[in-house]
Amino acid sequence: MIIHHLKAAFSDERGIITDIIQHTPVDSVTLITCNKGAIRGNHYHKESIQYTYVISGQIVAYTQFPGELVESESLFEGDLLESPVLELHALHAIEDSVLMIITRGPRGGKEYENDTFRVPPLHLDYVPKS
Repeated sequence: MIIHHLKAAFSDERGIITDIIQHTPVDSVTLITCNKGAIRGNHYHKESIQYTYVISGQIVAYTQFPGELVESESLFEGDLLESPVLELHALHAIEDSVLMIITRGPRGGKEYENDTFRVPPLHLDYVPKS
């Protein structure tokens, strides 16, 4: 599981600038809201790399590469989950959350489902990591 805990690139009395993705071509940017308890995902992509940026709230990300164990990690505001090609991923909203999904590859608009391959649920009963 690739998680980036982003830091501010610049800060002054006007506010903060945080670079979410740099030097990476992007094909779509999508805003998703998740109500507390919602499960999203349970799929993978054969061609697309997906980045999930937590704008607000808390989610637990579940990821798995074929033949490997499921990993889980809590993500908070400002965290970025990178889901490479073939990595199964699911998101469980622990509280109402807002996510920005940034994708490189076919994923936006009419192509939204073209590179989405559904899998049985990855999520488990949520147990916070200590």
